[in-house]
Amino acid sequence: MLARVANNLFWMGRYIERSEHIARYMNVNYFSSLDAPNARSQDRQFVLRSMLFMVGDPVHDDSTVLEEEKVLYKIGLNPEFPFSIINNVKYARENANSARDLISTELYESINKFYHFVLNYPVETFVKNGLYDFTVNVAEMTAILRGKIRGTLLHDSVYAIILMGVNIERATQIIRIINTKYNDALEAQGSYGDKFSNSFEWTTLLKCAESYDMMRRLYKKTPTSISTLEFLILNPNCPRSVMNSLNQVHKHIKQLDQSTKYNKNSTAFLVGKVRSEYEFKHIEEIEGNIQAFIDQILKSLTEISQKMDKEFFNY
Repeated sequence: MLARVANNLFWMGRYIERSEHIARYMNVNYFSSLDAPNARSQDRQFVLRSMLFMVGDPVHDDSTVLEEEKVLYKIGLNPEFPFSIINNVKYARENANSARDLISTELYESINKFYHFVLNYPVETFVKNGLYDFTVNVAEMTAILRGKIRGTLLHDSVYAIILMGVNIERATQIIRIINTKYNDALEAQGSYGDKFSNSFEWTTLLKCAESYDMMRRLYKKTPTSISTLEFLILNPNCPRSVMNSLNQVHKHIKQLDQSTKYNKNSTAFLVGKVRSEYEFKHIEEIEGNIQAFIDQILKSLTEISQKMDKEFFNY
């Protein structure tokens, strides 16, 4: 396989996963705010700022009044904003086109259908009353794509490269969501006696990661800062956790790098090192300085992606 084509497959997986997380974040934050237990979490400006922060376009001036329709359009369907959902889907399709002969017809048709759904979604409908319909469809279509990847591709190097992209992106997006909700929890504390450790934002965070029901079944109590972070970062059995994503990346990279020799410069070594570091962490170590942990894991994920690019996709 050409390194360029392998790179296209990797980024196809990443863009598919990224579009889903952005869509779900918009959906959950917007509609959770309608029945939030405190005034701060209900505030529409607070919700819109949270959305922009998550996609990497934070508003630092507190006096700025955001217009809901403009913010929704920017994140959802604005072709000029590089991190919008429409651009992520467009990039996923472009990468799929470049690797057309290596993916199944069923997967390609599903990506094409996804692209045309997003491309042709009426902007006026979306910004007025179509947020729920649009984001739910995006989440469902990405779930279908993951099903097509697992069910219509040979589980060989092509499959491994796509899944590496999916899981690197999943870990990155979960950390970005944790970072955003951590900031939201800090801002919302004190509103109607809402304390940081018991903030409503932790429940919203779990719902953004589709992990609320799983977490409640495991802990059998209302989410707190410690239980939420432990579940989404360190629990290897949670399919959305950072630990699970690192385990999956490690598993798939072993398919590509089957060398049994010790090589501290390989991507597989770096993934194993980062993975083992978090495998034996206590959540109390992380909670003591959440921001430092977030910065460190994002740096580690970037290093893994860059080393992967250099080792496997450099052309």
